[in-house]
Amino acid sequence: MDGHDPQDPKQSPADMTAFVQNLLQQMQNRFQTMSDSIVTKIDDMGSRINELEQSINDLRAEMGVESSPSPAAPAKLTEEITKEEGSA
Repeated sequence: MDGHDPQDPKQSPADMTAFVQNLLQQMQNRFQTMSDSIVTKIDDMGSRINELEQSINDLRAEMGVESSPSPAAPAKLTEEITKEEGSA
């Protein structure tokens, strides 16, 4: 496959060292590629979340609801809608 036979007694320590260094370099390159890919995907996800948050705030502004960072705000809005439906 790669010309290295672990059973070959003729292999020199220098050949084995070069083989191991090459293997480690390949592993490092793959790890770096995967790491870069993950960081890029996290950045993209962060941008999408920011866009979604802005869209939600825009929709809330159109509905006349003050924007609030509190997660309880959607629950209050749901309660108000339920009360309005019950009184209709």
